[in-house]
Order: sequence, then structure tokens, then C-alpha cells
Amino acid sequence: MALIILYLALDLSLSATAYNPEPRTKWEHSKINLIRFHEPDVFNYSVLLLSENENVLYVGARDAIFAVNSLNIAEKQHEVYWKSSEDQKSVCYIKGRNQETECFNYIRILQPLNETFLYVCGSNAFQPICDYLDLTLFELAGRDEDGQGRCPFDPMESYTSVMVDGELYSGTSIDSMKSQYTIFRKSKQNSLRTEPSKLWLNEPHFVAADVIRARQNSPNGDDDKVYFFFTEISLEFNYFGEVMVPRVARVCKGDQGGLWILQNKWTTFLKASLFCHIPGEKPIFNIVNDVFILKSPDLEDPLIYGVFTSEQSKTSVSAVCAYSVSSVEEVFAKGRFMKSSITELKEIKSEVYNGAIPEPRPGMCINNNGTEMDYTSSLNLPQDNLQFAKEHHLMYNQVIPIGKKPQLVKQDVIYTQIAVDSVKALDSNTYHVMFICTDEGILHKAIRSEHGMHIIEEIKLFPVSEPIQTLLLSSKENKRYIYAGSSSGVVQAPVAFCEKYPTCRDCVLARDPYCAWNPQELMCVNILQERRTEWALIQSMNGNASFCEDIE
Repeated sequence: MALIILYLALDLSLSATAYNPEPRTKWEHSKINLIRFHEPDVFNYSVLLLSENENVLYVGARDAIFAVNSLNIAEKQHEVYWKSSEDQKSVCYIKGRNQETECFNYIRILQPLNETFLYVCGSNAFQPICDYLDLTLFELAGRDEDGQGRCPFDPMESYTSVMVDGELYSGTSIDSMKSQYTIFRKSKQNSLRTEPSKLWLNEPHFVAADVIRARQNSPNGDDDKVYFFFTEISLEFNYFGEVMVPRVARVCKGDQGGLWILQNKWTTFLKASLFCHIPGEKPIFNIVNDVFILKSPDLEDPLIYGVFTSEQSKTSVSAVCAYSVSSVEEVFAKGRFMKSSITELKEIKSEVYNGAIPEPRPGMCINNNGTEMDYTSSLNLPQDNLQFAKEHHLMYNQVIPIGKKPQLVKQDVIYTQIAVDSVKALDSNTYHVMFICTDEGILHKAIRSEHGMHIIEEIKLFPVSEPIQTLLLSSKENKRYIYAGSSSGVVQAPVAFCEKYPTCRDCVLARDPYCAWNPQELMCVNILQERRTEWALIQSMNGNASFCEDIE
């Protein structure tokens, strides 16, 4: 997969779609300094977890978990091997699985439980298992919990998970045949899941999950929310055949399920479609491949960045769309509901619901409005409210992107993953830097200016092309890196290659918010690492290199 970095100023609403920009500079793998981690006979480095306070990167691979120095990942600190037993491998093989590729323990989940333990899960030769990793001893506790509903059986299956206040939220299938799927919360007190029905989840391909915290002293007493992103087979367009639709779903952290109806099930599960295409033009980008939620301190309203592809296009084409979290919540709080049902002929029928809506509004978190009506928990919501929530979880309204169109459309690439950084340039403006993977292991770097999207450089992350399976960004001040995991290993790269620009003109024309020219040392430097007086540095986000004339 190749990696593309795009810079967008905060005011995205005024930007037009950038169509198929080309890189300004291309760097070969041998011409740049990258750090690599790899262990002999270990493959599939597909899960990464960063502890920035401890400067540790945890790596989940096939049959193994590693801890490496996040500032130099070539420095391995700890390792633990977690293999399936020979009996488990035999059962896997007898059931028709490939003993050369599938009957292993692929680490799928690495989540921080507390300062002492990680919660870890693996596919375990199609018998998923979870345990606790003691970070002090770097040993597994040996609890061997059943991983069903938390971790996929198939090591190649898409899934997602996030740890929220010691409770694991996951989106995955719950059997080896992938006949049922769930959004599940593991809790000592009250575990919850979605209804085992295609009306709730119809063969979803999960790609991301994250928590959005309620604002402190929220005026409406709102709750924390957990968002899930996936593509599934549409119910509302089933008269066209099997049409894939990108979705965002959310549940509330305070959800306790219903007392009778929706017992041990989510009462706050709602989902909506994500709109991502240029109005009036084709293709429609209906497959979401990854999502990153930017929760930067400079943002009151977090931003959702997604990478999309199209199943309609005969050629490879991808798009980046951005959404505000408030626009998602507005659809859930004020949008119209759909109602889906199964007919006597076993066909699924979906239509817009035009009837009365119970109070408090079904699917919403318990807030001041609910408590004023004496509903302090989902367990004491009225039965008509819960029945409505059970039957009406899909919204009619779509979530519209910022600018009502994609930020970028790129031909001949498949965008697969995304991470976003927030950078304050020397002009005091804040720019959003997006790191986007494609399917060939290349890193692009680009900027959005008043002239459109400009790809600064193209960097080959691996000596040979191979898919990147996971992407992680370190945003620690002065120590920002990107980490890309593949089948063969993990690569660490700086967020900027400022030193590669030999002249002031090259440095300024790069239009990189990380980079500026130092006229004292005649070097292009990373402004996040530069300790000298800022006024002495030369940077122009518009690419005005006339400042360089007096020193060249």
C-alpha cells in the first residue's frame, strides 16, 4: 500500500476537490533513512500500539508480541511468543483451513487496560483467545479467555476494537463461517451486543472505532460515545441487488441495555450512511477503507477523515472525505428514521418512517432531557421507546462531508488507511497533515493551498512493493514519526524529510508546514525540532520563494 500525506487548512468548507495531483519529487527507498524492525521467521506485523509516555511501540505479529523503542524501533526491548497448540492447529487443519497460512495465532488486539497490563487477543488457529500481558514481566497471565465476539476467527478478516475506561468495544464476526456479526462491549457488570440480525448488521467490514468524550460540564449532561465505521450490504437499496454502503454507527458508554426488550443489547445503537462523491458525477465512493478521528486541542468539533474507494469504477480510484462529528450527531439527533422488516417471503423491506417518535428520542444517550423525565438509565426506559429503538436504528439522512464533496480524488491508487496530524506553521495557521496508505507501500506527501492539492514527494517505504497492514502516527512534540506495519516488518519514518532539500528555494517550494529554511546554517530544518528564534527561519505556505533571493 502506498502512503500519502496531505495538508489541509482548517477551513475545508471553501476547498474544491483536488483531482489526481502528481508528486513533485520522488525518493527511492535507498536514498532515505528509514528504521526497520523485523524478527527472523516472524510475519504479519499487523497490530501496533504506541505508549508515548514510555517511548514504547508494541507490535503484534503472528505468534508473537514485541516491545520496541518508539524512537528507534530497531531496538527491541521485550518479546513474548504466544503460539497455538499442536492440537489446536490439527483441529484447524481438519476443518479445512490452510495449515501454512491460517492455522496460527495471529495477534489481532493490543489494547491498554491500565499502566500494568495490556489486553491482547489472537485468532489462535480459528479458536480466538484473549489474555492479559503483564508489562512489568512482559509475560502473559495465562487466563486464556474465550475471544468469541472480541476477536475474529479468520486472521485475514476486517475487524476493529477500542478500549474505553477498561472496557473493550469490538466489531467483528462471532463465528468461523462469518454468518453473524456484532458490536460488542466486554464488561464485568453488563456486557452488551447488537441484535443477531441482518437488520442491524448486514455482513459488515469493520475498519475503525474510537471514543468521543462528552465535553466537560456539558450543558445537556451528554455521555461519552463510541463510533464504529464499516461497509455493509445495504438494506435501503436492496432492489438494486447487493449494494455496498459506508456507515458510521455509534453507541453510548452509559448504555446498560433494556430491562426486558433489548436485554443485554444496545439501546443506543444508531447507524447512518457516509456520503462521499462529487455531486452529479461518477463514481460514488461507497467503500470506506479506514477512518481517523482528529481530536486536536485546536478543534472544538473533532473531524472525521475517511478514505474511500468505489466498487462501481472499472479503474482504481480513491477519495478522501472529511466530516465533523457534530454533523454525525445532528443526523442521529434530528434525522428521520428508516424502518426495516422481513416480509413473509423472507425479503427485507425498508422504508422511511413517518409516524410518531416516542419521548425521550430513541437511540439517544441518557442526558438532562431524560433525567428530567425520571429516566436515569436505559434499564428504566419505557417499553415503547425500547421497541422503537429495536426496529428503527438506521437513519434516512446521510452524513454530508465538509464542502459537500471529497477533499481529494486520486486515479490509479487504492487508498487503504489514514492518520492525521495537526501542525502549526510559522504563519500561525494550523494545517492538518494526512498520512494515507495505498496498496503499494509508497509514501506521498502533499499540501493543500489556494492553488489546490500539491503532492510534495513520493517515498518508497519498502525495497519491494508490499501491502501496509497498519498505520500509526506519533504526535509527541519534537518526536513525531509514522509507523507502518506489513507482512515482513515495521518501518519507522519521520513525518518530514526537510533535510533532503538542499537549497532555500527547494525548501520553500516544498510548501511543507513542518519545514523551513535556516539562513544561519544554510539548511532546511524541521520547525518542530528547531530551537532557534523562529523569525530567522524562512517558510512560505504559498510557495513564495522570493525570500530566498537575498541569501542565494
